[in-house]
Amino acid sequence: MDQERPGGTEHVPGTGHVADVAGSAAPGTGSGDDLLVIRDAATGAAVPDAFQRLWNPHRMAYIDAGREGRGRGHEDDCPFCEAPRKSDEDALIVARGEHAYVLLNLFPYNNGHLLVCPYRHVPLYDEATSDEIREMGELTQTAMRVLRAVSHCDGFNIGMNQGEVAGAGVAGHLHQHIVPRWQSDSNFFPIIARTKSMSQLLGETRRLVAEGWSAEH
Repeated sequence: MDQERPGGTEHVPGTGHVADVAGSAAPGTGSGDDLLVIRDAATGAAVPDAFQRLWNPHRMAYIDAGREGRGRGHEDDCPFCEAPRKSDEDALIVARGEHAYVLLNLFPYNNGHLLVCPYRHVPLYDEATSDEIREMGELTQTAMRVLRAVSHCDGFNIGMNQGEVAGAGVAGHLHQHIVPRWQSDSNFFPIIARTKSMSQLLGETRRLVAEGWSAEH
């Protein structure tokens, strides 16, 4: 039997949430034609779907940094414009090309998470020149070979987030992610403990990838 709650809400069995009454329902009745039902995370709000949702509120610190201005469309506050002006060690750069370069992600999803960026401050893939696209592709291929050689990974996630609405952390400067994956890299840590186990420091990872890059050429 549902437990009556103050304020016109009722308990939704098995979810730990309540069904809030909206619209024309009489106050305190817990009924009406227009119910806003808050269900569990597996089914979403009111309308069930096929998605399982993992909430990662700690990522807001990274997103909010972009909202404060860094990389929001201006070269003078863009980390990907600033990085090539530094030494490879300070900027975590592993390779420099003519039109694009490769560096480690400062907020990696996995060990060896690389970013391929054009030097030019351009936000979208279809605004890049043919030379930039060509070299980004060549650098991506080399990065895959190097990561496979130095880390013995089993696969990759490769992709771009285009624009803030698509999740780009630095929306003003085009960058491609290369994330090495291993058969055993999925576990309960990120979900239960909100912790990602990283087995190598960024500086050491940069050194190994840079040395592997030199060997590739």
